[in-house]
Amino acid sequence: MSERFGVQTRDHVAQLVFGNPPHNFATIALIRGIADALEALDADPKVRAVVLAAEGRAFCAGADLVSPNGFGAQSDDPLREFYDQVLRLYATRKPIVAAVQGAAIGAGLGLAVAADFRVAAPQARFSANFTRLGFHPGFGLTYTLPRLIGAQRASQMFLSGERYRTDEVVAWGLVDRVVETERLTEAALAFAAEIAVNAPLALVATRATLRAGLVEAVRAAIEREHAEQLKLKDTKDFAEGVRAMSERRPGNFKGR
Repeated sequence: MSERFGVQTRDHVAQLVFGNPPHNFATIALIRGIADALEALDADPKVRAVVLAAEGRAFCAGADLVSPNGFGAQSDDPLREFYDQVLRLYATRKPIVAAVQGAAIGAGLGLAVAADFRVAAPQARFSANFTRLGFHPGFGLTYTLPRLIGAQRASQMFLSGERYRTDEVVAWGLVDRVVETERLTEAALAFAAEIAVNAPLALVATRATLRAGLVEAVRAAIEREHAEQLKLKDTKDFAEGVRAMSERRPGNFKGR
């Protein structure tokens, strides 16, 4: 297992740093570890806000679809195992600021969107690249992304599969603040500190009101996403999409 996690706390702000080198792929163990840490921070009365950050150049490059059992699953339904952990992220109670220094692709985009706010470096890239893989979006993004940036922009991201620069998506509301890479951690911690000066019970209560029904809505979205992904995972187009991605070329899709 290459997934690793570190937590530091100062002045009511916790910094949770995860890593799964070299690309920070979203495995079941990675999402479980993040959820475990966030639940522990929920139980820590000293912590009022959390910064979620990643090691290395990528924030999270999505799921490893090339390696056998890239999810690190222990059952015959890796997607279900994965999404069980994703739902735990949405059930946590304290505000989260994601520090996005590089690629947030597919499930990595989902992880960034699961946070309340995103501080990003200019070279960060955001992509819902599922259709380029011959696949269906997941991570609850079919609900959370339109909720965040609007249905039209979300449709553009889903149906084009393009990578978008930070300066393109900041006006959409996908990114809240843009800072140079060398100041990213400092800026994310400062953003979280602006939140953490406030009364802890009021923060938790207000966030719960703002996110009322979110876990249930994400669960419903994931149920549909999961069903569609199960239909598509054995298609020739999906196999071609994964090959094309690994070979860094456009997919030659046949609709079967």
